[in-house]
Amino acid sequence: MSKWLDNAIFYEIYPQSFCDTNGDGIGDFQGIIDKLDYIRELGCNAIWINPCFLSPFGDAGYDVADYCKVAPRYGTNEDLKRVFKEVHKRDMHVLLDLVPGHTSVEHPWFRESMKAARNEYTDRYVWTDVVWTAPEGMGCLRGISERDGACAINFFSSQPALNYGFYQPDPKQKWQQSMEDEGPRATLAAMEDVMRFWLNMGCDGFRVDMAGSLVKNDPEGKGTIRLWQKVRDFLDAEFPDAAMVSEWGEPDKSLQGGFHMDFLLHFGPSHYNDLFRCEEPYFSSRGKGDVSEFVAKYLENYEKSEKKGLICIPSGNHDMDRLARSLHGDELKVAFAFLLSMPGAPFIYYGDEIGMHYVEGLTSVEGGYNRTGSRSPMQWDDTTNAGFSSAPSEELYIAMDPDKNRPTAKAQMEDPDSLYHEVQKLIQIRQNHKALQSRGEISFVYAEKNAYPLVYLREAGEEKILVVINPSAKEQSFCSDLAPAKTLYSFGGEVHTENGTITVPGGSAGFYLL
Repeated sequence: MSKWLDNAIFYEIYPQSFCDTNGDGIGDFQGIIDKLDYIRELGCNAIWINPCFLSPFGDAGYDVADYCKVAPRYGTNEDLKRVFKEVHKRDMHVLLDLVPGHTSVEHPWFRESMKAARNEYTDRYVWTDVVWTAPEGMGCLRGISERDGACAINFFSSQPALNYGFYQPDPKQKWQQSMEDEGPRATLAAMEDVMRFWLNMGCDGFRVDMAGSLVKNDPEGKGTIRLWQKVRDFLDAEFPDAAMVSEWGEPDKSLQGGFHMDFLLHFGPSHYNDLFRCEEPYFSSRGKGDVSEFVAKYLENYEKSEKKGLICIPSGNHDMDRLARSLHGDELKVAFAFLLSMPGAPFIYYGDEIGMHYVEGLTSVEGGYNRTGSRSPMQWDDTTNAGFSSAPSEELYIAMDPDKNRPTAKAQMEDPDSLYHEVQKLIQIRQNHKALQSRGEISFVYAEKNAYPLVYLREAGEEKILVVINPSAKEQSFCSDLAPAKTLYSFGGEVHTENGTITVPGGSAGFYLL
C-alpha cells in the first residue's frame, strides 16, 4: 500500500491549459515544472496529470495514439521524466492518467487490426465477425477497412474499444471472446507493459479512466474486478508502491479489484451533483438544497468498502462545470471546508482554488463541447493572457475568460481573505489532524432531508473532530449531546451550544475537537 496516499491532497493539471512556456498557446511540461512551487505552497502534495500521450486530440488526449510517447506539444519523454524528478524533489507524488479502455483510430494497434489477414492485433479490439452485425448496446465503426466486421467504440467514434473479453460471452455470437482467450490476455499484457514503462520512468502510479468498463457483458463487474486483481498481482510483484486510483464510482468493486481509492463520479447514482451542480445545490446560500440522498449513498458505499473511507470527492474536473458556475463568493469557501474534511484524498481541479469561472459560450475545442468552458487557461496574474502564455490571444488553445474581474492566483495570494488562502488554511488543518485525513472514520450526526446544517464526526485513534457546515444564509440548529470543546477552524462564525441544542450561524463552517 502506498502510505503517501494516507495524507495525499491532489491537484489536477489539465496540461493544455496550465502554463505555456514556449509561446505556442498551449501548456507544456516546463510550465508544470515552473508552477510546482505554487502547488506545493497551496498545500497539495500530489498531482494528477490528464492524458499527455501522443494523440490526434479528438477527445483532448483521451484518444491515445501511442501510450509510450508523449505528445510533442507538451515536450518529450525526457521532459516528462524531468517533471517526475522535480515533483519528487519537493516530496510530492505524481499520477499519470491511464486510458486502458480504448485507443485512437490512429493507434498502430488499430491500423493493424483493420487488416483482413490475421495478425497479432486482429483480436486487440472488440470486432464482430460481419460488418452487418453491430455489438449490442454499443456504438460501432464499420465500413472503414478491408476487414469484415464492425468495431465497438466506447464513446466518440474515434475511440475503438480494446478487447479484454466478455465475462459472459453469448455462444450465438462467436466473435465474443472470453477473458481467457488469447486476444484479451494479450491486450492486458500490453497495458501492463505501458504501466511498467512509465513506472520505470519515475511516475508514482495512475488514475485510471473508466476503470469499471473494460470487460464487456459484465453486469456485476465480477470480470472487471478479476482483471484488475491480475493487475494488482503484477504491480505487487514489480511495483509494490505504485498507487492506483480508479474512475469507477463503485468503491466496493474498485477496492476489491486492488485499487487504493475510487473517484466519486458526477454521473450515475452518487448524488454528488446534488451538492454543487444542480438547480438548487446544497452548498448554495439560498438553502433550498438536499444533502440526504448524497449521504445515504455515500454511507452505503462506505459500508460496502468496509469503512475504509477511500472515496475521493473532487472539487471538479475537466468533465464537469466549474464549481464557481453555481456557487459564488463565500459559498465556495464553505464548499471547500466540506471537500477538505471528508475521507479519501481530495482532488482540487486547477483554478478551483481561486474560483475560476466557467467560460460561457465557447465553441467546442478538441471534443470538449459543453465541457470546454471548464478547460480555459489558468489565470496566473494580470499580464498578457493572465500570465498563461505569451502567444497572441487568438492562438491560445482555448480562449481566456474575458471577464475583466476574472480571479488570478497573484491577486488571491495577495489578499488574506481570498478563497486561495481559505483553501490553504483548510489543507494545513487537515494535514495537522489524522482524524481529518483520508483514513479517518466518518459518522453522520445530522443530514436530514431538505434541511441544514450538515454535521459529521471524524475520528482517528483518540482524536474526535466534529465538522459542522451550514451553507444556507440562515441560522440553523440541531439537537445533540456532543459538546464542542475547542475550535480548530471556523469560517462565518462559531456554533453556540445550550441545553442540548447546537445553533449554527448562516454561511458558516467549523471543525471542533470533542
